[in-house]
Amino acid sequence: MNKRTMTLTLTLTLAATGLVTAAAAAQDEASDTPIRIGLEAPLSGNLSAIGEGMLGGAELAAARLNEAGGVLGRDIEIVPIDDAGDADIGIAAATAAIEAGLDGVVGPYNSGVGIETLPLYIEAGLVPIRLTSDASTSGLGYTLQPMTYEIVPVVASALTDWLAAERIAILYDASENYTTTIAETLRTDLESAGVEIVAFETVEPGQDDYTELVLSVAELAPDAVYAAAYVAEGGRIAKAMNETGTDAACLADYGSYERSYVEFAGLEAAQACPVVGVPAPEDFPGSDELVVAYQETIGSQPGIWSPYTYDSVMLLADGMSAAGSLDADAIDKALANLEGWTGWTGEVELDPVTGDRVPATVVIVNVDDDGELHVNTDWARAVGAPYGSTE
Repeated sequence: MNKRTMTLTLTLTLAATGLVTAAAAAQDEASDTPIRIGLEAPLSGNLSAIGEGMLGGAELAAARLNEAGGVLGRDIEIVPIDDAGDADIGIAAATAAIEAGLDGVVGPYNSGVGIETLPLYIEAGLVPIRLTSDASTSGLGYTLQPMTYEIVPVVASALTDWLAAERIAILYDASENYTTTIAETLRTDLESAGVEIVAFETVEPGQDDYTELVLSVAELAPDAVYAAAYVAEGGRIAKAMNETGTDAACLADYGSYERSYVEFAGLEAAQACPVVGVPAPEDFPGSDELVVAYQETIGSQPGIWSPYTYDSVMLLADGMSAAGSLDADAIDKALANLEGWTGWTGEVELDPVTGDRVPATVVIVNVDDDGELHVNTDWARAVGAPYGSTE
């Protein structure tokens, strides 16, 4: 029995049990074209480093799936969708990709973009595996990445238990959904716990220097400053704190978690201002083989989010295989009933209502002397986190 015959037999069996229709089964089997999975990411613009790592992870997953025979007897093709981290650009790019034909989608990264593009994919009959973190995107497909309501408790604990801060200043980018949600939720949670928020100031994105803002906040004598901003702004705030000799501890938000954070901050400032993030690609247990495979296949080091897009493509592919079809309802049912799935980022459980991963893989990240980001071992020991560091 060849691969195509096996695929048809499996699909027709699933059709008979009601998981997919016989018509869908016949349609899927009859096609010799690749299964086209879109990868929406900021492939250009200020966040292009994030997008490149996302694309590499997706392409590695496709390569390995194709080596193993593909999905439903068909190869996987990754279709880059560049949203440049901008909602308007994202809408146009997503619309064009849908019109050109997609069978699945992974991404986007930016929550403000995802609020606009995720409904477009769902309306087109696709099941997105998103990388957005704002709670407003819960329920719009599935995600392996932490959500705001999962990130905030880790941040609050790091500030109060690990850094022992009682007076905290929060600086945030009000132009982005994610950073606004993080800042407002963190302020509410900290104040409820009796922590004094001495400053709650907006950060104007795109500035080269935040010295004036940092100095104005330093006058209020906070124990710690939390910078809820994306990479460039977070790095430059850390740089300003370091150059002005501000006594307060510094912690940068999850939105700043990317290797280029070190470039914007400078090594010394980045080491003085840890970042909220996820484990580095090599920090996940058993990741050595995948890191080597990425280097050999993609020709570079894996990006911060490469493991998450790798797992997202693999997860979607397994959902398609379990459904025996590309039908969105069947894939959704398969993913909602997922049990015991493990990937590069570890064991995965999905909330069938929100599509969010539980528990989340949120950690505090340190910058080593080579400018690489790894799980902060001091924090990990303090809270008993199950991740190590290569430092």
